Amino acid sequence: MKTIRQLAAQFSLSRTALLYYDRLGLLKPEYRTSAGHRLYSETDEARLARICELRAAGLPLGEIDAVLDPYPKLRAPIGDALNRRLSDLNREIAALRRQQQVALALLRDRSAHGRSRVMTKERWVQLLAACGLDEADRGQWHREFESLSPEAHQDFLESLGLPSAEIAQIRKWSAGAGAARSRRAGRAQRTATALKKV
Repeated sequence: MKTIRQLAAQFSLSRTALLYYDRLGLLKPEYRTSAGHRLYSETDEARLARICELRAAGLPLGEIDAVLDPYPKLRAPIGDALNRRLSDLNREIAALRRQQQVALALLRDRSAHGRSRVMTKERWVQLLAACGLDEADRGQWHREFESLSPEAHQDFLESLGLPSAEIAQIRKWSAGAGAARSRRAGRAQRTATALKKV
């Protein structure tokens, strides 16, 4: 058993936070002393570890409570909560990228681009060219990216500060080129199979 101070210290939380979790019903100690002091069991400790993990993912306490409900029929699916959080994060990241691009545009100082942590389209093309990738190689890179992870491809293109029309055009081309390549591979396979029968 651990006291509230011991448990708070273990998880780098304040005593007040644990009292608040108790008031919310999120973490009620399993035992109390005759004097009314809270004592936390290993089960309580494991629950607090899960609460801290979900808080680190950015879930609000109300959602954490629903996800950790002790009654399975009342328990909210954790996947739904985490997917909602990821959607929120993606929106926040996109908004921050737009702010970053506006700040860079307002600076209009090329030296600021060198000091920033932002990757522009020009810098990215320059980097790939320095690695020996030509235009055809970059096209292949886009096709593979779109095929393997379309959402991440969208995020990456947004991070370059490209206008949405250009992003849509690149993704459409990437998906179309990948589909055409698959059709060609399928035709080649059918031809090879047919030739084996001859």
